[in-house]
Amino acid sequence: MLEETRTTTETIYITEAAVEIVKNLLVQKDVPDYGLRVFVSGGGCSGLQYGMALEAEARPYDNVIETDGIKLFVDPTSMMYLNQATIDYEDSIMGGGFKIDNPNAVSSCGCGHSFKTDDQGYEGGASCGSGCGCG
Repeated sequence: MLEETRTTTETIYITEAAVEIVKNLLVQKDVPDYGLRVFVSGGGCSGLQYGMALEAEARPYDNVIETDGIKLFVDPTSMMYLNQATIDYEDSIMGGGFKIDNPNAVSSCGCGHSFKTDDQGYEGGASCGSGCGCG
């Protein structure tokens, strides 16, 4: 059985700050050859939510984006929602975390971890009732 991966270079962007955090995580976890899986799943305050995990290798049909010495793995369905998005890392007095600036989102929850796209139907601002803390 032939496994296929697609390599692309211009569909998701990652800032220098986020690259440095990912590199540090790979060193801390002692998995220097792993990549960062970025995905979208159902749920969250606004209907869809972002997720990330460290993984050893790409899955069949993944988009593999290599930037500044790190690899991003994105499945085709998630890529539809993340096309042209930018992954950043922000550190603030209230804590730090990855932030995704997604041009495909028409609304998002206050916490920034969930969003709604135009094809889901826009019903105004998202109200948070899922306990994500953006209240």
